[in-house]
Parts: sequence; structure tokens; C-alpha cells
Amino acid sequence: MPTRDHDTLVYSTDGSAAASHLHERAPRTQTERRATPGAPADGVVRIWLERHGRNGKPVSIVRGLRLDGGALAALATRLKRACGTGGTAKDGEIIIQGDHRARIAAELGNDGLRVKLAGG
Repeated sequence: MPTRDHDTLVYSTDGSAAASHLHERAPRTQTERRATPGAPADGVVRIWLERHGRNGKPVSIVRGLRLDGGALAALATRLKRACGTGGTAKDGEIIIQGDHRARIAAELGNDGLRVKLAGG
């Protein structure tokens, strides 16, 4: 049976500073960078419809916006009011409850953004 290296500690109830260095993450690999949500370089805002992990309830997700946190939250508030539903802005994307892709696309199109409906 192969021996295990003690530097691969995953969880410890010890809480000492000696174990804390084991939780530091190495720099991200290329595949991990691609998996993180963000604005693609093509400048197109994409509106996705997703049901996964939400008990089958649809949500419209707006991705590809190149906005800072405050501007993203303000746009999310405006879209929530236009759709008459709830939602949130986090991790560089806006999540609106329900399938409101057409209404969101119209609102963003009025702002002069290039919009595509994707996924769903």
C-alpha cells in the first residue's frame, strides 16, 4: 500500500497556523480560467435559460457584460423592474427569475448592446 504525503491534508479541526499553509491554492490552470464566467472577447451579451439546480424552475442569466459591481447591480435592478420579478447580480452575471429572455434582450438592445439568446 502506498504511503500518503502529509502535505495533502484536506480538512483539519486543528486550526493551527501550521495546517493553514496547506489550504493555499496554486495558480489556476488554463482550463480552470476558461470555466469561470466572464465577458468573452467578442463583445456580445448572451442571455441563457437554465433550469439545473433550481428544482426545474427557469432563470434567465445574462453573461458577457463588462461592468463593474455597482453598474452591474444597477442594471440588474432595472431588468428586475422591467420583468416584474426577482433576481440578483453576482460573479459578473445577472440572474433573473423566470424565462424573460425576450424582454431582457429588448431592454439591452435599447441600450445599444449586441445580444444573443443562448442555451435553452
